[in-house]
Amino acid sequence: MPSTTFAPGARVCIRDAEWIVRRVDRTSSGGQALACVGISELVKDRESIFLTELEADITHLDPAATDLVQDLSPNFLHTRLFIESLLRQTPPTDAKIVAGHRAAMDVLPYQLEPTTRALNEPRQRILIADAVGLGKTLEAGILMTELIRRGRGKRILVLTLKSMMTQFQKEMWSRFSIPLVRLDSVGIQRVKHKIPTNHNPFAYFDKAIISIDTLKQDVEYRTSLEKCRWDIIVIDEAHNVAQRGTNSQRSRLAKLLAQHSDSLIMLSATPHDGKAESFASLMNMLDPTAIADVSDYGPADIQGLCVRRFKKDIKDQVQQEFKERTIVKHRVKASAAEEAAYEVLSGMQFRRIQDQQRGNGSMLFRTTLEKALFSSPAACLKTIDNRCAKLQKEQAEKPVDGTLHDLEALSSLQESLAAIAPADFSKYRKLLELIKSKDFAWTSKEPGDRLVIFTESLVSLDFLRQQLASDLKLKDNAFDVLHGGLSDIDQQRIVEDFGNAESPLRLLLASDVASEGINLHYQCHRLIHFDLPWSLMVFQQRNGRVDRYGQEHEPQIHYLLTESANDKIRGDLRILELLIEKDEQANKNIGDPAAFLGVYDADLEVAKVASAIEAGLSPEAFTASVAKADDDAIDMLALLLGHEESPAAPKEDVTRSLPSLFRDDYSFAKEAINFVRGKSKLECSFDDARQTLNLTAPTELQRRLRKYFDPNESSSDRYTFVPRGGEFALSANIADIKREIARARTREDSWPRIHLLWEMHPVLTWLSDKAQCAFSRHQAPALTLPSLPNGDALFLISGLIPNRQGHPVVNRFFGIRFSQGKFSASLDLDQVLALTQIGTKSFSNRGETFDLKPLQSLLPDAVKAALSEISRCRNDYETQMQPRLLGIYERLKDLKKRRLGSAERQYLLPGLPAHLTSANQQRFEESSREVEKIFKAHQDWVRDTMTTENSPYLRVVAVFAGEG
Repeated sequence: MPSTTFAPGARVCIRDAEWIVRRVDRTSSGGQALACVGISELVKDRESIFLTELEADITHLDPAATDLVQDLSPNFLHTRLFIESLLRQTPPTDAKIVAGHRAAMDVLPYQLEPTTRALNEPRQRILIADAVGLGKTLEAGILMTELIRRGRGKRILVLTLKSMMTQFQKEMWSRFSIPLVRLDSVGIQRVKHKIPTNHNPFAYFDKAIISIDTLKQDVEYRTSLEKCRWDIIVIDEAHNVAQRGTNSQRSRLAKLLAQHSDSLIMLSATPHDGKAESFASLMNMLDPTAIADVSDYGPADIQGLCVRRFKKDIKDQVQQEFKERTIVKHRVKASAAEEAAYEVLSGMQFRRIQDQQRGNGSMLFRTTLEKALFSSPAACLKTIDNRCAKLQKEQAEKPVDGTLHDLEALSSLQESLAAIAPADFSKYRKLLELIKSKDFAWTSKEPGDRLVIFTESLVSLDFLRQQLASDLKLKDNAFDVLHGGLSDIDQQRIVEDFGNAESPLRLLLASDVASEGINLHYQCHRLIHFDLPWSLMVFQQRNGRVDRYGQEHEPQIHYLLTESANDKIRGDLRILELLIEKDEQANKNIGDPAAFLGVYDADLEVAKVASAIEAGLSPEAFTASVAKADDDAIDMLALLLGHEESPAAPKEDVTRSLPSLFRDDYSFAKEAINFVRGKSKLECSFDDARQTLNLTAPTELQRRLRKYFDPNESSSDRYTFVPRGGEFALSANIADIKREIARARTREDSWPRIHLLWEMHPVLTWLSDKAQCAFSRHQAPALTLPSLPNGDALFLISGLIPNRQGHPVVNRFFGIRFSQGKFSASLDLDQVLALTQIGTKSFSNRGETFDLKPLQSLLPDAVKAALSEISRCRNDYETQMQPRLLGIYERLKDLKKRRLGSAERQYLLPGLPAHLTSANQQRFEESSREVEKIFKAHQDWVRDTMTTENSPYLRVVAVFAGEG
């Protein structure tokens, strides 16, 4: 077999040292990049990448020349560990879920669907668009785990909001053992100080999480990203990177990253804004060939690219996980001082401001004042102050008719607002009354009963901060304020403290920056809307902070409603109250509250509500107006769900267990640790009853972990990935892990000290590599078993067929059986294990030596038969893939034709003046070249991914012979 074929799991000799190939990638020049871990003494545990074009001699050992060595270990432990380590390092090639469902979580069937869909596609690129609170982060973790297990997740980049970095990082590590180094504003500078000036900070750690706003602020970061490739990129709150009108920095950055990764996972509960072009930009990041015309496409164009469910879709699965929310409206009559201000505002007429303010989709300035006043008098005063300063400056520079009139009107409103003292601010008095009431039964002394109050106005936020601290007699550390103006470090600290039972923080005042994504439900089930948002999407986001997967208490949502005697104000407030009702109806029935207003964008929802208020519509007229469908609008929700019925649960079992010679991960870990102890010093203790172990990481393991973790971050008081001193506590009991995750929120360091003992944890990966060293270079164990007939020999072979990118597409363990020296049959792995009973029965190794020459002489014939078997598997794969490949080629051909047709219709319009025709012709040619480039790259990728190399890799794993 050609020595240029390499595969994961292969042992190779490079520069006179032995290495295990962990990953194979095709280079741009046609060679291969081998990611290896050192085995021999001088390079032990060192991770290196070798380029086949640059290495003069990479020895790929002939399997027929494998040296058979008799296993003399008790109960053939060395053989079992050796085979097990190879099985654990063999990437699955089917679409079944093999690892993600075993993470530290209560997996529900609907959470497996995104991974199942993604694994059934040639390339794992998907938008998970489930409703707020259904656990999109966990669904992403399941998919990431599966890709890592398949050898396609070595380098991972996660982009998220500043406030969510720590939360996402902790979920991935605590539940999935995925170590993401947090590159916040401090972390990325720390990395840059540790590396040479011309080195890339994003190449320093393989797995990282960073805020997309941090990246977009620095051109240098984007330049560094252009030079990096990633196996997986995750973009959380992906609606923020959609292209809306102009090509935003976030959108450009996301497009850049999408081109530098095979796997792309997007997460968003609100992925559409009602504009076809905006949603198409997300779909084109996932698959640049998917949509031919961004303004005209249908369900078939996005098939397989997104999954979206609401509570109503999965209610039969989540009855225990989701508590029924309680909605309470607290009404209070406006004070006399407030009514006076309402009267002034209702009668205001502007001469200059109105003409100046009214624009495309914007509200009248009087509506802006009303919106601010509905939040707080302080917010309205601030709005007036800002506008008066602007008008005064303009008047001083160039007097304009009407300006003085408007200034006088604003001054009158200022006076009436200034007369509203805190005691006259009815909504605030109602808030105090609610918090102190016996029925509400909230106390700042109870760590597990915290309170979050939302307001969209920063001025109202500051008012609440000052007044509540005094009126509730709160200590400084008992409350905090969260808003977008804080640094990423401060936002993460506040969110973490609010979920940490040991923290003294009890009350969180939050602007709507806290309404996206972050978990506030760990110690909190009460939420108060101090003001009502004018957007149903904001309602959904706010309430989803406490009403979400994992909430253990009944969520309590409280709304503060002011009742006015002023007809105009009363009607406007009733429209806002109508939004509460629609949000609750959506929560129980429709699923997506944005469907009511039909614009799928928070800002446009605000504008639509403002227009209704300005038109003086009654609540009934407002409902009727929004119920009329716009013939020109695309129902993006229908577009997402229209192509198929999203099943509440998979119709078939989508998971499977991988073959193993050990009862469970704990049994393997214990035997592997005892094996390592026989060769070097290793401190470890076991508890068989609880299936836990405590291990002090030796120097070589700690050295390996430096590739995964930032030592400075690990040694800090607040963030602890790796336990201090390298003392790992691991448990195979998921219930213990979940209790530890919950208990970690009661401690100051807030990181679980007990880790999940499973194959994905770095300690288990290290043990697997160590177990593979039970036999030396190019050796395979030979042993006799009483379960085999006399005269039988069974060769266990590992066979792999790579695609043209070097990734395995066919990966099999199988047996080649000989009877009385003649080939008799090929067996699959299950048959081998059933025949030998090597994984189910304990055999006593008597240590009697036997003659290996007969088995050694059969080895060439065994390899020949194995080559025939793996070639048959390759032919079966090619036969299965050929129709699918041709179908993809035909689809790409059709999409390319449509894309070029769309460009032609856009630029080559008949009847244009000559100068425009020339310019448009140039734009059409540029667009055509871009289309050709996109489709060629995608077609090449499909070809290299779905077609195989005719150079199988074989390895003799073990040989079993009948006794005698």
